[in-house]
Amino acid sequence: MKSLFDDVSVKCSKLTTRAYSTSFSLGIYFLKSNLHDPIYSIYGFVRFADEIVDSFEGFDKSKLLKKFKEETYEAIENKISLNPILNAFQQVVNQYHISHDLIETFLESMEMDLEKIDYSTEKYETYILGSAEVVGLMCLYVFTDGNIKLYEELKPFAMKLGAAFQKVNFLRDMKDDYHILGRAYFPGIDMSNFSITAKQMIEKEIEGDFKAALYGIKKLPDSSKGGVYLAYVYYNSLFKKIKNAHPQKILTERIRISNSEKFGLMINSMFQYKMNLL
Repeated sequence: MKSLFDDVSVKCSKLTTRAYSTSFSLGIYFLKSNLHDPIYSIYGFVRFADEIVDSFEGFDKSKLLKKFKEETYEAIENKISLNPILNAFQQVVNQYHISHDLIETFLESMEMDLEKIDYSTEKYETYILGSAEVVGLMCLYVFTDGNIKLYEELKPFAMKLGAAFQKVNFLRDMKDDYHILGRAYFPGIDMSNFSITAKQMIEKEIEGDFKAALYGIKKLPDSSKGGVYLAYVYYNSLFKKIKNAHPQKILTERIRISNSEKFGLMINSMFQYKMNLL
């Protein structure tokens, strides 16, 4: 009867995804159906780790993250966990042979969020790698389903897409990151005097990431191309709204895409995909 527990575990990850990210949930919906559960399971894992370092004020975050990390590796080794999120995640790791190095790199980036860090360029790149790029690579393991040659070919583009998403998140969440959590990820930027010039420099970097990522999206298997492209379209649209916003607005307001806008983007991106316009 473990199959029933496994099904419940994936449903917990699905519920977590839908509760925390409507945009990511939409992207998953447009993947081929057999890819839904594995990607929900990856998202549930990374979301829980992120919540530990971001949201659990008043608790020993370091201790909680350490325990979560230990239980993650135990789940992967034992192929079971009583934590349904970790049980769902271990299934994906073991089924698709996801590199444990990616998991370790991700968890190391979560540990960085436990401290107030003055981000140098090196630390910034390390954090981007662990918090976003390797998550894209975990998903790529699922999308390529054992095709090592295709995985290696698409690897740099998946990393660029993850980096673009994370940098857009940094800009979108700058208000809470800076004023509440005391974080400033972009190196060499004076957040007390966030200028148009500094903002444009960051935006140019993101534009380069998006451009490289789109090339890789076009090479994805049909089973995953539509869903990943929808996520790309959503984040690129959010990025354009942020570009049009004054730096001080970003520091005082979280820029969003409305549900009606998301629906329009979904229809347009699916039309382009169905008509082979990518």
